Amino acid sequence: MDEWASKLSPEQYLVLRECGTEPRWSSPLNLEKRAGLFRCAGCGTALFPSDTKFESGSGWPSFYDALPGAVAMRTDDSHGMVRTEVVCATCQGHLGHVFPDGPRPTGQRYCMNGTALSFEPKE
Repeated sequence: MDEWASKLSPEQYLVLRECGTEPRWSSPLNLEKRAGLFRCAGCGTALFPSDTKFESGSGWPSFYDALPGAVAMRTDDSHGMVRTEVVCATCQGHLGHVFPDGPRPTGQRYCMNGTALSFEPKE
């Protein structure tokens, strides 16, 4: 049995291991406003500090920056377009995509699947 299939929910497996996408507005993390860290739901790596989260109106949790070295980028040419896929640098789990239409200071919009993330509130 695949180690990831035994560790993840079916929805998490679809997103993290099979590059799926959760439905828009389906993640409770869209509404998360507390201070803390967003982590990879697969391996627990810290990915995004809460102070980089913003409301993009896209229907998915969005961030303007990731922690240094936390994510890696790959070219995604699926669905008849070319996009930049964002994966966890530790486990290579699919997180979402990054677009150049975010706010300052980076101008980036890391559009992430909430299913691929967990949230750890600051104590």
